[in-house]
Amino acid sequence: MSDFLTRLEQFLASRGLSADFEQLTPDASTREYFRVDGGIVCIYPEAFDAAEQSYLDVTKLFLDNRLPVAKVLDFDEGLGAIMIEDFGDRILRDEMNASTPERREQLIDDAIDLIPHIQAATKNAYETNSIASRLKFDVEKLDWELNFFREHYFTTFKKQPLSDDDDAAIRAEFLELSKELEDRATVLCHRDFHAANLMLDADGNLKIIDHQDARIGSPAYDLVSLLLDRVTELPSPEWLAGKRHRFLNGRESLGLPHINEAAFIEEFRLQTIQRCLKAAGTFSFQSANRGKTYFIPFIKPMFRIVLRAIDNLDRFPAIKHVLGQEI
Repeated sequence: MSDFLTRLEQFLASRGLSADFEQLTPDASTREYFRVDGGIVCIYPEAFDAAEQSYLDVTKLFLDNRLPVAKVLDFDEGLGAIMIEDFGDRILRDEMNASTPERREQLIDDAIDLIPHIQAATKNAYETNSIASRLKFDVEKLDWELNFFREHYFTTFKKQPLSDDDDAAIRAEFLELSKELEDRATVLCHRDFHAANLMLDADGNLKIIDHQDARIGSPAYDLVSLLLDRVTELPSPEWLAGKRHRFLNGRESLGLPHINEAAFIEEFRLQTIQRCLKAAGTFSFQSANRGKTYFIPFIKPMFRIVLRAIDNLDRFPAIKHVLGQEI
């Protein structure tokens, strides 16, 4: 029996709960999830200190700001276990895939409308010294993610490292991009806000999951993640423009600081390059190291999205050269 299962059984027994459970399988997590009588139990790889446990901290922050996340029902530091509300099995991505085009658009718009509410919690995150306010998409983090892509796509996945010249050129542009995005990191972000981390409850209301990695980032970050994660066909520029406009209107309706639309378009494109390459790095790593080859079909579309953003910005020739050879 695995250590995860042993600790799950100990947690259930110590609470007098039924030993029956259903194991769930999240995408790329190091945690294990189980459906039990009365909720979902997440078992972490090791014990934790509740005062510095990011899921507990960010959940409190989100709930205090009326964001729709699952309530924490119980936890055990020594067993590394957290029990939360069970929202069921209706993942937004699955719901969208099974919906009519009209329904799909409405679901996307409903998800977009949640992002300004997350950003509205920024002030409270700082006031309460939330863990999320102490983390930031700074140069170090952004550049690390870009170089994670460089290493795990070319070396781990393709087994064809870049030439020294291409490697040096792309590293320099990664650093340049990271510095620009750090300057724009001003609001609370979910950090992984896409259709696999949103659910619909029994009443059809959107719920947010997997929010423990929230941190300070650019206003465009979660929107890029939602609109461009795991696509196989490039969305039209007109469609993206409409979604950006809805997002900016949503911020205005909450009284958040005005963002110039032209400036936001540039920021969105810069964030598109970074976020989509970060995703391609994750897809490459998971495919090569963990056998999750279902990620492979999403890699090349990420490159095409990045190349379109680069063309629109008319910048980053080294990234354009390297990616252009891959498609």
